[in-house]
Amino acid sequence: MSHWASILSTAAKVNLLVLVVSAVFSWSSLSDRVPEFALTKIEESDIKDDSGKEPITEDDADPEDLEVFYPTHQWQTIRPGQAVPAGSHVRLNLQTGDREAKLPDGENGKSDTREERRKRLGKVDVDSNAFTSQELKKVLAKMKESEKAERKAHEEEVRKKFRPIEQLKEEFEKLNVKMETDYEIMVKLIGKFNSSASTLDEKVAALYDLEYYVHQVDNAKDFLSMGGLQLMINGLNSTKAVLKEHAAFVLGAALSSNPKVQIEAIEGGALQKLLVILATEQPLAVKKKALFALSSMLRHFPYAQQQFLKLGGLQVLRSLFRQKGMETLHVRVVTLLYDLIVEKMLLEDSQHGDQMEEKIQQYRQVKLVPAVVEQDWCVVVSNLLAMPEHDTREKVLKTVGVLMAFCKERYRGDQALSTTLSLLRSEYEELAAEEQREGDKDGYFKELLGSVNTIIQELR
Repeated sequence: MSHWASILSTAAKVNLLVLVVSAVFSWSSLSDRVPEFALTKIEESDIKDDSGKEPITEDDADPEDLEVFYPTHQWQTIRPGQAVPAGSHVRLNLQTGDREAKLPDGENGKSDTREERRKRLGKVDVDSNAFTSQELKKVLAKMKESEKAERKAHEEEVRKKFRPIEQLKEEFEKLNVKMETDYEIMVKLIGKFNSSASTLDEKVAALYDLEYYVHQVDNAKDFLSMGGLQLMINGLNSTKAVLKEHAAFVLGAALSSNPKVQIEAIEGGALQKLLVILATEQPLAVKKKALFALSSMLRHFPYAQQQFLKLGGLQVLRSLFRQKGMETLHVRVVTLLYDLIVEKMLLEDSQHGDQMEEKIQQYRQVKLVPAVVEQDWCVVVSNLLAMPEHDTREKVLKTVGVLMAFCKERYRGDQALSTTLSLLRSEYEELAAEEQREGDKDGYFKELLGSVNTIIQELR
């Protein structure tokens, strides 16, 4: 009897020990939860394998090599290296020594299998801590394939709406419509103008269209290379006034802000021919286009300005003021003189580097202002203040203001100018006051009144 009592006492002690150890491990598994991470941290640093080495834990393993443990409502063994989702119940099986886990009691619904999760990957947000790297790669691959399919579908939709340029060209050719470049069009227009078979109207139409194209700098250079510029210069000698007019129009358009064409034009004799047109008896329309071409040649081209003065260009322009029916050209001439004088002044006053020094030296050789004073342009310009148009007066007032430094003594002795300035001041005082009454404090007439008052003040 004592022997069996001893055995029962020993068994009771073992059972008590099992309960204590179970409680300790249960408390340890709950305290090992790391709330800031999605997965439960499994500590096995104190467990060694048969080789005496510490096994690799979750913290040491490559994230792509981790395998996710998918818990159910039944206890399942956790294999080494598996990541357990947070919130799972974990225990140590004392009989087998394995860790086991399951879903918390009380959760509704069935647990998802791995296949079910894979089916829902494309429709739910993916948690990289809850899926293996292989599963994530498959999801990304599906997303790329979906994006590629959408892009391909969009390209197909665009192709259905729009036809390729090759197909359009073929259809245009079938309709006898060919897409031509500006160069090809200019070649045809020049050929039409230069052809003896073309009628006068056809030649005029060709020149009219050419003027539109040569406004562009690159087209003007192409126009020069194909011989069109010299044709226009020769056209200034035409016996037909309308051809002379439109040839000057095309020439002026090609010369505008195009130094290369300006140089070729003056070397081709365009300056002399334009001055001849302005100096001889010609229709107003012809002289108007010739003056336009001359202005395009002289602006920002000091060498041409110097040659203009040597050829007596100022005298030619002065003669326009003595010819009847040329009044509309007077303001254009004054505007040209103003632009040339201010152009030189601005360049000399501005800060510049070595690159502009050569151009400044060229401008210094242009003695435009002394020639203007010598030929009494001071009075010629100031007399235009008597014209009724406000726009004309504005341009003349600006020119008088620029010439004031050179023509002051001449202006002080001009009684007609003094009377005109007094009348203009009275007129613009009234117009400026009316502007202010209408709420326009800085109006157009106030600006003109300021210009008049400035000139009167300087002449006192």
